[in-house]
Amino acid sequence: MIVRQALFDGTIHAGREAEFRRFVSERLMPMWRRFVGVRRVEVMFALERDEGAPSYPLVLAMTFDDAAALTEALNAPVRFESRAETGELMKMFDGWIHHHVFELAE
Repeated sequence: MIVRQALFDGTIHAGREAEFRRFVSERLMPMWRRFVGVRRVEVMFALERDEGAPSYPLVLAMTFDDAAALTEALNAPVRFESRAETGELMKMFDGWIHHHVFELAE
């Protein structure tokens, strides 16, 4: 199994935390669940972190059967729709998104 994570590295604009969460839950999560071949979608909102640790207010993890399934999902139209919506989300966020791909240990 392959897991692709998106780490939202930065901070949500002050006073917009609830709006940010609602946007993710109502607009992005339904799209992420429609990705071709996705087995599992996990959306994690940060509660706390170690002192001095980077701020990741949102982490998305999507699980796929294999690298080929991930590639297919990344080339599907819904991904490009979700990227446009994520652009709207970023108007409430100072920072950037980076992605990491992992292979699950058996």
